[in-house]
Amino acid sequence: MSTRRAPLLDAALVGAALLDLWVHIDGEDRLRLACGLLAALALTLRRHRPLPAFALTLPTALVSDVVLATMAALYTLSSLSRHRGLLACCALAFAVSDFMPWPWTDLEVDELHKTYSLLHLTYTLATAAAPVFLGQLVQARRELSLRLAEVSRAREHEQLLTAQAVLAKERAQLAREMHDVVSHQVSLIAVQAGALQVGSPDAEARAAGATIRRLSVQTLEELRHMVGVLRASGSRATELTPQPSLADLHQLIGASGIEAELETDLPEKLPPAFQRAVYRTVQEALTNVRKHAPGATATICIHHRDGTLETTVTNTAPTRPALALPGAHHGLAGLRQRAALLGGTVTSGPTADGGFGLRLELPLSAAP
Repeated sequence: MSTRRAPLLDAALVGAALLDLWVHIDGEDRLRLACGLLAALALTLRRHRPLPAFALTLPTALVSDVVLATMAALYTLSSLSRHRGLLACCALAFAVSDFMPWPWTDLEVDELHKTYSLLHLTYTLATAAAPVFLGQLVQARRELSLRLAEVSRAREHEQLLTAQAVLAKERAQLAREMHDVVSHQVSLIAVQAGALQVGSPDAEARAAGATIRRLSVQTLEELRHMVGVLRASGSRATELTPQPSLADLHQLIGASGIEAELETDLPEKLPPAFQRAVYRTVQEALTNVRKHAPGATATICIHHRDGTLETTVTNTAPTRPALALPGAHHGLAGLRQRAALLGGTVTSGPTADGGFGLRLELPLSAAP
């Protein structure tokens, strides 16, 4: 029961007990009136002290016909207690108190037999047993609800473990494929590039071979780390590779093989998330230039204007035809998602001179 409804129910029970007292007891009978008031007030203790509350309501059942408070207290005790012997004794005490006349010396034995018949005794026992049975039923229902909730939580946990096991299996399979296929092919590229670097008489070919070999080796290192992350499968904390920052931009541009100019006036202590967003934007733009605009030059401008971090990468028109390379077209979508998480936007499109432009805008007000 909610904490808001409990006080209202207690107040309603106290009111009903007082109404029962007002109907059955004359105001001139002070003993019965005092016992009835004590029983009504005792109902306020029934949730926290159910046995004392029942004991305080018992006298009114003995001296009068006011039994509502006693029945309510007995119901609460039976709904909270698992001691069936105690509940049987309390029910018997209630039945005896309700059955016997008060005062006991008012009636003769013969008159007692006539007045308090078997039917009356049966009714009194049923009145005493009903709150006990109802309270035990409510207690069983509450415990059943708790057990069902526990079973539901256990089932959800089991489903989570099953999903994690499936995910771990898929990660292991993906790690094997990356190690056996992708890493092997990149290793062959590195070997062939090394042979080109050493054996070619052309200086430009040797330089291209050196670049391909360096990028292949770097890719192999990243693949090995990714394989390790996949094989971990969440069983332990996996150390991530150092994330790039703006300090790595010059190395990125130098290794891209593209003639590019960098202009920047960034503020100090830019948050790491913003630095990574700028780095990945420049990286994706240079990759697209290599794939789709061979021979083009690029201009990279990173500025801070009016509380906004602006990164623009534009390239000129290609000087030779582009090769048909496979692509999933997920690069720009990933950049837009990264920018949206930081409260920014990414726009792109062709330029007037036949080139292409990519623009990232991040509000520094969203920086942590």
